[in-house]
Amino acid sequence: MTGAPMPTLRTPRLVLRPFRPDDAPAVQRLAGERDVAASTLTVPHPYPDGAAEEWIATHATAWAEQRVLTLAVATSGDDVLVGAVGLALAMADRRAELGYWIGIPWWNLGYATEASRAIIDFGFTSLGLHRIMARHMARNPASGRVMQKLGMQREGVLRGHILKWGVFEDLVVYAVLAP
Repeated sequence: MTGAPMPTLRTPRLVLRPFRPDDAPAVQRLAGERDVAASTLTVPHPYPDGAAEEWIATHATAWAEQRVLTLAVATSGDDVLVGAVGLALAMADRRAELGYWIGIPWWNLGYATEASRAIIDFGFTSLGLHRIMARHMARNPASGRVMQKLGMQREGVLRGHILKWGVFEDLVVYAVLAP
């Protein structure tokens, strides 16, 4: 993996590809929606000007250093950006944490599951990972349903684990092991 270019993954409906600088306005608009930011661990609201460009600029180095793989989720036919999916890597332990967000116009279409399944498969087959985990806020059961569809098993709840917008949030932990 060291020195390898960022991958492009394809599913029946999606292309998971490296983000480009020209994706920044769509990232700011989509991820900056209050309902998207409210259900993620790290997306700010309001989404500051310039933050998407800065975030995109970190991806190549994070991948080269084997820390994080972040890919744009785009429709396969017309390359419309619909979200993001990624793996925060801990290669020494052959594990990763899955993260994703999908823009509101594309909620409930199965894109989070489809994109996540592709990056999980890549993690197991191409990166040699043993374990991939994910966490969601307890008040966001839709994300938990995605994790269940991916074959992840619920492992527990981290009570009051994060402070999001002044409120302590419980995080539900799921994981899947390599086949």
